[in-house]
Amino acid sequence: MSKLTDLAAAIRAVPDGALLGLGGNTLNRAPMAAVMELARQRKQGLRLVKTAGGMDVDLLCMAGTVASVAAGFVSFETQYGLCQRYRKAVQAGEVKAEEHACYTVISALRAASYGIPFMPVRGLTVSDLTQVNDYFAPVRDPFTDETLNAVRAIRPDVCIIHAHVADEKGNALIEGPAYDDVLLTRASQTTVVTAERIVPEGWFAAQGRKANIPHFLVSTVVHAPRGAWPCACHDVSGVADDAMQEYLALPDVDALHRWLARRA
Repeated sequence: MSKLTDLAAAIRAVPDGALLGLGGNTLNRAPMAAVMELARQRKQGLRLVKTAGGMDVDLLCMAGTVASVAAGFVSFETQYGLCQRYRKAVQAGEVKAEEHACYTVISALRAASYGIPFMPVRGLTVSDLTQVNDYFAPVRDPFTDETLNAVRAIRPDVCIIHAHVADEKGNALIEGPAYDDVLLTRASQTTVVTAERIVPEGWFAAQGRKANIPHFLVSTVVHAPRGAWPCACHDVSGVADDAMQEYLALPDVDALHRWLARRA
């Protein structure tokens, strides 16, 4: 059965208030076409999960769609500086920052993918992070009596990832660095895939490289060439500096929606 649909329909299926995982890493292969559509549809109360966020988190915070962000790192890279819209939303109390270390987000996703309620982690023993974030709690090793910290499993309602190749059934392949995307699909209840190109059924069976995201984890596939733009995508394009500078110069949410409308 074909799972291919258009971007607007795929994003309409993401409910307000969803615990939403976003693939990619900082300005690399973020699912920006889907992120922009989330903003166009004026979703509300999204609870974002990402190891290392960038423009995707910042844009959704500027659009007013976000209730909380669980992430180890949120920033642009190099010349683009900090994610100022995210920072201002947190400082204004509009968005709750559920601060992690990057590896604790990964550990929480691993716990969800294994079907267990938490994952013990070594570390955070000289940090106040465990006091300010209710994702963490002390746990006793039953074999040695050592006290470790545990991170609660994170199981997103849906995750969105951008892949290089997908077929209509939902099998998908990420080329180049996969970051945490494969783990994210295993931890989430379902996955939306946007893809640079759609290949016919049987394409993967004929290839030496197989899909790293299997069809049974995927609910929806969208053909989205340059779907990470203006972020980079391995072997497709680099960061679009002109568009990034345009975005950073937007003065308010109304200007953001005009900017998004021109790119619909």
